[in-house]
Amino acid sequence: MAYTVKKLAQLSGVSIRTLHFYDEIDLLKPAYYGENNYRYYEEEQLLMLQQILFYRELDLPLNEIQKILASDEFDKIKALKSHKIILEANLDRTSRLIETIDKTIKHLRGEKMVKLDEIFKGFSEEKQKIYENFLIEQGVNPSVIKEVNSKIKNWTKDEWLANKKEADEIYAKLAESIDQGLSPESPQVQALIDAHYKMTTKFWIPNKESFIGLSEFYKSHPDFEKYYDAIHPQLLEFLSAAMKIYAEEKLRDLVC
Repeated sequence: MAYTVKKLAQLSGVSIRTLHFYDEIDLLKPAYYGENNYRYYEEEQLLMLQQILFYRELDLPLNEIQKILASDEFDKIKALKSHKIILEANLDRTSRLIETIDKTIKHLRGEKMVKLDEIFKGFSEEKQKIYENFLIEQGVNPSVIKEVNSKIKNWTKDEWLANKKEADEIYAKLAESIDQGLSPESPQVQALIDAHYKMTTKFWIPNKESFIGLSEFYKSHPDFEKYYDAIHPQLLEFLSAAMKIYAEEKLRDLVC
């Protein structure tokens, strides 16, 4: 049975635009092209897409996934067994997080009081520190980080939602710019990056080097790759390039 790109998108939850992108970079080619160059996928491609999604869940970047799948030594059954081992290893942490949620709900309802340190059980300390470590590596004084944390810790739900809405709008417009064929240095795109920079200053004030560093950080961490890839498969590279251009042209005299 052959599946159209639209049907495969509905079946897998992967957007049509992403499937087109996977075809363009030779990560997942259709079984064949029909009339009007329509893409059609069969069992082999569905199984390969499943592998891609498994590796994406493990936070592997697309170029690494491509190398793995293209290897002569790649074996689907061995890969599935490997995925299973990793998922089972994560079950314990997931169980602890669920237990933490249940305890916190009971605590908030007054049904069973818990020690405050228990509400953080199961969370990864590494992920809690990664953003602070980045700022420190970029030469930002720890006192500035402390100031940022104190600034946002009292943000209301409405303030967080407003900030998210602003970010969503900027990234959606950048995705549209990509589809329109605009370049990262175009005035329209640079205006969006200016809005992105101003949004960033609500948390801290990057200089040229640290704003470029931020663009590299987006590319180096799988959490951000997954986030931007969900918006548009080319957004991360496009955003990074545009941020570097903005930093070189606009941030030369700014200090952190």
